[in-house]
Amino acid sequence: MVTAPAFRHDRPGTPEEAWSRSLADRDVPPLRLPATARRLLVLGAHPDDEALGASGLMRSASLAGWEVGVLCATSGEGSHPDSVTLSPAGLATVRRLELSASVAVAAPAATTACLGLPDGDVASHVDELVDHVVAAIGTQGSEVVLCAPWRSDGHPDHEAVGRAAAIAAGRTDAHLLEYPIWLWHWGHDADLPWDDVRRLPLDEDARATKRAAIAAHATQIAPISPAPGDEVLLTAEVLAHFDRADELFVETTGRVPDDALERVHRDDPDPWEVDSFYERRKRAVTLAALPRESYGRALEVGCSVGALAVDLATRSERLLAVDASEAAVAAARHRVAGLRDVEVRRIDVRTEWPDGAFDLVSISEVGYFLSPRALGELVERSLASLTRDGHLLLCHWRHQPVGWPLAGPAVHAAFLATGAPVLVAHDEPDFLLHVLGRPA
Repeated sequence: MVTAPAFRHDRPGTPEEAWSRSLADRDVPPLRLPATARRLLVLGAHPDDEALGASGLMRSASLAGWEVGVLCATSGEGSHPDSVTLSPAGLATVRRLELSASVAVAAPAATTACLGLPDGDVASHVDELVDHVVAAIGTQGSEVVLCAPWRSDGHPDHEAVGRAAAIAAGRTDAHLLEYPIWLWHWGHDADLPWDDVRRLPLDEDARATKRAAIAAHATQIAPISPAPGDEVLLTAEVLAHFDRADELFVETTGRVPDDALERVHRDDPDPWEVDSFYERRKRAVTLAALPRESYGRALEVGCSVGALAVDLATRSERLLAVDASEAAVAAARHRVAGLRDVEVRRIDVRTEWPDGAFDLVSISEVGYFLSPRALGELVERSLASLTRDGHLLLCHWRHQPVGWPLAGPAVHAAFLATGAPVLVAHDEPDFLLHVLGRPA
């Protein structure tokens, strides 16, 4: 992770000539977008980020017939804290109008929205921002290119939006691109991960469009008034970085750390209220649905605090309960202490699967915490690990979890689509349950 030095927008930074020399010395690969992509969602911390970092990409997507959306975390009310002309609320109103005008230049049919998070304190609202981004992406994340400020840009709001975007991309399977803004001002050649940098060439029409999109943010590129406190924010030196013949993006792959469920279990010893009547009854219905009185080797995926594991232990000779959360595993081990032939192990089933075959695999209240791609992999692994006459137990809440794209019905539909024989089906207003056999 790059550590940005303290910098100011109104003091000299790295001149564009230095970056031009760096770029001339490198063969930066062109940007290749996934063939499945049909939508572009651009995130900004403040109005003008989208124009500086990605207006060329928005134009290209729009011309290709993609659906384009812009989601801005703040209204940028903090850009001129000493202004005598505009109050923060007044400045926010003006900057939202500038955002709409700028986006209309680059992508006329695009949608825009501002979430109104506090300018300067987005880092305290990352979870909320993730929820909004996941909802905007929806269940077809493989069709979405998600573009956001770079996570190492040096501005706390930019980095917070970048972190939220990376988490949302991991939950939805969206393709993530990140654009530097302030890095060009404070950084140097060694501060960019060049192996991950991609370029989008801009022809003269695209460059003219980008200049017009940036010009729509009048409060940032020119003084609001001659009065002190109304000075220009984006100086000519800064703007020179965004008048290149290419837009540059950081394209990273690999899993992004997402500790939401770890924090849920760490902060609350009983996050799901497992001793409530609803949970106790649901577990009783679950056990009653099992077609056999006893199973040899059983696996519980996503055991959480171990409440269902205690019950499954009464119906199996040997039980392996797994969860990706260290806090959950610790709680489950405490709950099952003293039970024979029950093992609790920390395993992230997205990257690891226990060895051997199982007579029973239980997947309860965990499928919707996976991305669509990861769910598909879970479907394959769990069914393949069943013995010839093994059973797969599914039970999930029917409603939409906030912050994740899938709900219980979509999880069960992914399993049912395999053609696995349905042995038991139970449907209630709040949860649904299936027991499946191994597909032929």
